[in-house]
Amino acid sequence: MENDSLREKQVSVIEKLLMFNEDPKNIQHDLTSDFNNNELVWKVLILDRKSTGIISSVLRVNDLLKKGVTVHTSIKQSRTPLPDVPAIYFVQPTKENIDIIIQDLSNDMYSFFYINFTSSISRDLLEYFAKEVAFKGKCDKIKQIFDQYLDFIVTEPELFSLEIDNAYYQLNSTTSSEEQIINLCDEIAKGLLNAIMTIDSIPIIRAQKGGAAEIVAQKLDSRLRDYVLNTKNSGDLLPSSQSLERTVLILLDRNIDLKSMLSHSLFYECLVFDVFTMARNTITFQYHKENEAAPVKMKVDIEPKDFFWRDNCYLPFPDAVENVENELNKYKQEAEEVTKKTGVTNLNDLDPNSANDTINIQEAVNKLPKLTAKKQIIDSHFKILASLIPELSSKSLDTFYEIEQEDVDQLKTRQRFLEVLKDDKKTNLENKLRTFGIMYLSSKEPLPKTFVTQVEEYFQNQDYDCSPLKYIYKLRKMMDLSNISLLQNKSLGNEYNGHGDNNYNNNNSTNGSTGSELFSGLSKKLYGLAGDKIQGGVGSLVSRVSNLLTERKTIPITNIVEAIMDPLNSSNNNLQTTDSYLYYDPRILRGDLTRPPKRQSYNKSMVFVVGGGNYIEYQNLQQWAHGNSEQVNKKKVIYGSTSISKPTVFLKEISKLA
Repeated sequence: MENDSLREKQVSVIEKLLMFNEDPKNIQHDLTSDFNNNELVWKVLILDRKSTGIISSVLRVNDLLKKGVTVHTSIKQSRTPLPDVPAIYFVQPTKENIDIIIQDLSNDMYSFFYINFTSSISRDLLEYFAKEVAFKGKCDKIKQIFDQYLDFIVTEPELFSLEIDNAYYQLNSTTSSEEQIINLCDEIAKGLLNAIMTIDSIPIIRAQKGGAAEIVAQKLDSRLRDYVLNTKNSGDLLPSSQSLERTVLILLDRNIDLKSMLSHSLFYECLVFDVFTMARNTITFQYHKENEAAPVKMKVDIEPKDFFWRDNCYLPFPDAVENVENELNKYKQEAEEVTKKTGVTNLNDLDPNSANDTINIQEAVNKLPKLTAKKQIIDSHFKILASLIPELSSKSLDTFYEIEQEDVDQLKTRQRFLEVLKDDKKTNLENKLRTFGIMYLSSKEPLPKTFVTQVEEYFQNQDYDCSPLKYIYKLRKMMDLSNISLLQNKSLGNEYNGHGDNNYNNNNSTNGSTGSELFSGLSKKLYGLAGDKIQGGVGSLVSRVSNLLTERKTIPITNIVEAIMDPLNSSNNNLQTTDSYLYYDPRILRGDLTRPPKRQSYNKSMVFVVGGGNYIEYQNLQQWAHGNSEQVNKKKVIYGSTSISKPTVFLKEISKLA
């Protein structure tokens, strides 16, 4: 349920913070409701760079306004004193921020100070803060100091990031010292502690051995044990001992599956993230207006109330195209029903003295904001879809996707890829490199040297930097046999239902251009169109590829999660692999810190990848967790990583390791 999602829990904590840490349920007023005999308290919100990212990912300016926040500003900016207004500080617990707050106190910038830290403040820093405030004689100004444990970014209901860049490089580089690696793992453990405090459950920890995930697990286990020992309210985070009621935290190293970081996808959310810039729920892209040669830069905010994104982000791109037209038609019908009740086509023709017209005008006015908001959402997705089309067509992204789903050990797959290299396109060199990297990692036997040489010569002739391949070659040599077994996909179902990580059935594809022809056709339908300008239907075009959709398949990370959460339905190979994973239970305060793991079922999990994550894994996990509509015991899976990295960014990261 959305109300139980990580995003909703984070929003709940933030809203409580904005109401001076009072339970919002006990406060009946905001700027959109009656005062209910309660005085609305206006306030200033002071943020730093990190807290701005935390809030902007889940709330908008209007949401802040409803909570009485009339001014929000950066702690480092020059600010005008508002001595009659209380201020809420939501910042990281750093000495720099503490010193600024002390200076604000000295200058009597605000009437009262409510201090909220994104994560736990250290004892030394807190004592320094208390000493300085006492010295200034401003203790009466400070009303609250809270550790909020919110130092992570949520972009989807069950997806979060610590926004630690270049973690994979730092953990795998020969230039990184042991101290640097330990410090980075400690930073990751701190971030994970914040997410755990937000979901309000002390988890059992299962961690992959022999890498950074193991170090993070040890540090996190130590922090959680200290929390259980030292926090009086820790009982609130201690559910029953039954494993089904406990959350299991699964910690993995990125090397468990490098392919998903490079893969192409034809699903709406994954495509948008791959092709455009999508950060903190804001999509930035170039949009071509009709009859204008130069594109314009556009930004679209994806909010929780965006019904189209919620219902279509997991769907194949052609389905999203069809659905946006359906939503437009439904909007037209709703708008027409409103105007029909007035009996005229223009509100200027209404008789204000007519009682019936007065009622109808009121009804129209009441429905107008909702209809306007719906139209704006539909228009935004029209523009996004229209801008995706030329990118898909010019780069042949559908062809790369199909090749990546085929058996790379077959000669025809390699020949098809060589044909793609001859397309003379300069706009998709990176895409070609990504697909070749996946082929190299996917093959059961090493790819023929002649084939590899041909590919390398192609990139050399294009004067394209293919240094990431050197690291991929090295990684292939180090691949563990247990990891290779996890690379074997498993079907998630036998029927495509329009949801989840589906795959195209390339055996039914007559040639490599089928997808490109489809996208070209859709481009004619969508190019330069937004709102009600679209003409005709796209159902017939979508039906041309409906037979290409086949069984949904799990990927390595999903196989691991299934083996730990649902061992009765997992394969022996996956069970044997995960049996070796470390087991920590921070609630066991005596005896050995670890104990031999036993196979048991869980209904809730948090999966965290050390070294970078992606939307492909998130969607695949959610598809497995939700299953089909008949499934009774659905699983709850939260997915997180040090950062959610675009393939372009990750390629640059591994190129430095070459």
